[in-house]
Amino acid sequence: MAAPPIAIANANDPRVAEFRDIRERDLTGRENRFIAEGTVVLRMLAEAHAEGRGFRAEKILLLRNRVAGIQPILDRFPADVPVYVAEADALAGIVGFHLHRGVLALGRREERDGAALVDALPERALVLVGCGISNHDNAGSMFRNAAAFRADAVLLDETSCDPLYRKALRVSVGSVLRVPHRRGGKALDLLLALAERGFAIWTLSPHGNTDIRAIPAAARMALVVGTEGEGLPEALLARFHSARIPQSDALDSLNAATATGIALFSMASAMGRI
Repeated sequence: MAAPPIAIANANDPRVAEFRDIRERDLTGRENRFIAEGTVVLRMLAEAHAEGRGFRAEKILLLRNRVAGIQPILDRFPADVPVYVAEADALAGIVGFHLHRGVLALGRREERDGAALVDALPERALVLVGCGISNHDNAGSMFRNAAAFRADAVLLDETSCDPLYRKALRVSVGSVLRVPHRRGGKALDLLLALAERGFAIWTLSPHGNTDIRAIPAAARMALVVGTEGEGLPEALLARFHSARIPQSDALDSLNAATATGIALFSMASAMGRI
């Protein structure tokens, strides 16, 4: 059961200091903390907190008139998570802009062992690997696709952006808090670790050798996607299987989010997941 709401009248109240000027703080980073924005993401954080998925809520900040409508979600958080409420002017003063959703939470990510995540994958598994994914919209959409097509994990290399960035988390509609993931390390090392564990590695490129629809099903499969424009490094494309999505010659490529969705659908279908 959630704690009774605590009113905040002053934008400089130290109890909500972590929410102050959140756009600027998005750019400088919060180490293992993150901002969850919106009702759907708050619900996902409540689930992740309750189920011990490695994410915890530290405090919640709401527009006063939103409290009644999301009380069932608030009740899923333990009583030691404080809930602060403010009127519109005070909330805008805290966050630095008009927040029409009126729902924010401060979460904390627990440190995870990437090797342990890979070792814990089931015998039949589908994994999405991102290499150099620097656009937060794409990162969020990729997690949403991963959740939709029942991927077991998302692995991002060290050059990819943090999927817990506020915008990425929002675009993912909270899927970043649901799909097990790890960010860090070099892409080649991630892929070799998967290959050693019996994964069929398929890189995605407009010039891939195999039609995505012709990929043979395997018990363990990994889809590898790169950043828009440059795509995946040639060294990765040459080392592992490569696949393409057939498309019009009038366009050179799809964006990373769309391509990931199509490819995951095809692979999940081959594996009998959908």
